[in-house]
Amino acid sequence: MNRIFALSTTLVLISWFPLVADYSGHEKVGALVDELVSEYSFDRATLMSVFKEIKHKPDIIEIMDRPAETKPWFQYRNIFIQRKRVNDGVKFIRNHRDDLDRAFDEYEVPAHIIAAVIGIETNYGGNMGSYRVMDALATLGLDYPRREKLFRRELKQFFVLACEERIKPFDADDACDRKLNNLSSGQGRSIEDLIGSYAGAMGYGQFIPSSYRHFAIDFDKDGMRDIWSNISDAIGSVANYFAEHNWTKDGLIMESVEIDTSQGSPAVHANLTLEEFSTTVEEWQALGIKSSAPSTQKAALFAYKLDDKESPTLQYMLGFENFYSITRYNPSRLYARAVFELATEIQKKM
Repeated sequence: MNRIFALSTTLVLISWFPLVADYSGHEKVGALVDELVSEYSFDRATLMSVFKEIKHKPDIIEIMDRPAETKPWFQYRNIFIQRKRVNDGVKFIRNHRDDLDRAFDEYEVPAHIIAAVIGIETNYGGNMGSYRVMDALATLGLDYPRREKLFRRELKQFFVLACEERIKPFDADDACDRKLNNLSSGQGRSIEDLIGSYAGAMGYGQFIPSSYRHFAIDFDKDGMRDIWSNISDAIGSVANYFAEHNWTKDGLIMESVEIDTSQGSPAVHANLTLEEFSTTVEEWQALGIKSSAPSTQKAALFAYKLDDKESPTLQYMLGFENFYSITRYNPSRLYARAVFELATEIQKKM
């Protein structure tokens, strides 16, 4: 039923959006351009020339309506926790040991965590996406009402990012406000050449534009933040992201727990994020959760489906503060556990 609805939505959008049209005449573009000109001193004509090249991608909307994060855990796990991905993670660490060691020294994020994130996000750089970032963000930011607010903001951030990095056609000094950080020459890159996911995420670590602007770093000190082709920058940027989101060195991530049902079931609290529900292990133990973690450690309870039976088997896990840090990268409890498990398997294999 959801697929039928998604398909019908896509067909409506296809019929509404002229196949030969570009975004320069879209009814919502004018206001966005006004903001960029007013807030960042962009050149209006240059912006409009870019919008004239942006294409609407209706298939992106269909993909957005069936994300992997809606799958139950046992299906989601099978996508990412595979022997080959574990082995490739080991190779990734061995091939980039110097950068990973330096990332740990500077940001205290271990190699197996960074490898797991990059492994899940892009299969260690093997799949960084196939959509032009500007097409993906415009499609979602201007023609996808359910998430329009988020993606319109990211589309705006994408233009600012292109300006900061001096990416064509924003590489000329007068193309935007000189007050922006001019970190590089852009090395001849064009905004039309920037490729990413269907959601506009970019590079090895799949940073959306706002994350790129605030957390990507020039880790190898060559004067350019490049998370597409510079693995050193990509590793440092992932480490910096976690450090900026309160990653704790040697901190706990997850623990499988049993429930003493004689104390009453705490299952009603499961799957709430750490933002919505956070309490100490000691308080969880009082509710019948059997945990070996320190009593003062804060945690949230999550339930994961292990099969597709009519009454599925559930596995309860406590997620600790470093689990919360992973959810700042991607808010899905499934994603956070996948990072944890892949990292654990890579660490064992090492």
